[in-house]
Amino acid sequence: MGQTLARMHVAARDFDRFQINLRGLDWWNETVPSVLPFLTPDQHRLLAHELAYQNHVSGLSAYAGLPSGPVHADAFRNNVMFDGEHLSGVFDFYFAGTDHWLFDLGVCINDWCIHWETGVMDHTRLHALLNAYESVRPLHACERALFNPMLRAAALRFWVSRLWDFHLPRE
Repeated sequence: MGQTLARMHVAARDFDRFQINLRGLDWWNETVPSVLPFLTPDQHRLLAHELAYQNHVSGLSAYAGLPSGPVHADAFRNNVMFDGEHLSGVFDFYFAGTDHWLFDLGVCINDWCIHWETGVMDHTRLHALLNAYESVRPLHACERALFNPMLRAAALRFWVSRLWDFHLPRE
């Protein structure tokens, strides 16, 4: 999956259309106040703190230098197909848009590189996915500097969307 995601990023370098990431930082800032009343005080503090942190990160010069372009934004295990052990397809581009490629990589890592039962990061999977990704598109220095904050951003995106869907479901 690491190679496939990197190939998608590289192939999209000169794509001239722009679609904002509909579940990016602006949406988090808009949505978090709506879900905070449903949370426990500890959850409330944690979510508010993380949102403030992500707003801080977005103002850093390294953040401004992050490579960006079209992203899948939902490259979870359940959004790919395999033919045997060969990855044969990627689908569910519903939330695709333009964002930092490191964010997209973070989304992928947060699903593909954890133990499902515990949620703990599997460093063997992490290194394998990163090595595969970087065999196609090496990370820039600014991406290395913001690697952990972008993993957190990717986790925040799905935490907020899951809270939104749970507490404020559509009819």
